[in-house]
Amino acid sequence: MPNSLTLVVGFDQREAISHHTFCQSVLEKSSIPVRFIPLAENTLQFYRENHKNISNRFVFSRFLTPYLLDFQGMAVFADGDMVCQADIAELAALFDPAKAVQVVQHNYQTKSARKYLNNTNINYPRKNWSSLVIFNCAHASNRILTPSYIEEKDGAHLHRFGWLSDEEIGALPVEWNWLATEYDDNPAAKIVHYTLGTPCFKDYRNTAIPQCRDV
Repeated sequence: MPNSLTLVVGFDQREAISHHTFCQSVLEKSSIPVRFIPLAENTLQFYRENHKNISNRFVFSRFLTPYLLDFQGMAVFADGDMVCQADIAELAALFDPAKAVQVVQHNYQTKSARKYLNNTNINYPRKNWSSLVIFNCAHASNRILTPSYIEEKDGAHLHRFGWLSDEEIGALPVEWNWLATEYDDNPAAKIVHYTLGTPCFKDYRNTAIPQCRDV
């Protein structure tokens, strides 16, 4: 098991309660110290968000994770609309230094054309792969992820890990990014991802599985 973990968590003021709920759920179950880095737009003075049609304020800045770690060590990025139901040290222990990134490699079609705040919810290759990522920040292929590079590249390139070869993308068990509503309820899920909308939004308040209701 690792001695500690850096966890970069997406932050959008419109669903701030979700961010804090996720961090709390991690802390309650973690057996190792966790350093949280909130990916809040106002703190990223070195990065300008030029992309259009973004559903939240960290859609593209997530790829700054290796840069934020000075391209050293490993870190996990996670969307802020999740609940952790397991020891995050178990996820950190899956780190493979031979890979540039490790993700749950979802292969599904969404059940809903719209998601939270009436955002369009489209299908695309490698959808939701980038919502939870173990980054090998020191991997040579990730050194391209500078603020200017991320500002210039489009969503298809970034969210499909276009700067990497397929061999550099490792797979994680699906239980570490279980998609609420999109997948059947799973009490064994280690991280539940409310990708369509968290229970803090009234339209999705009944989507929580029982294990998450009291978190």
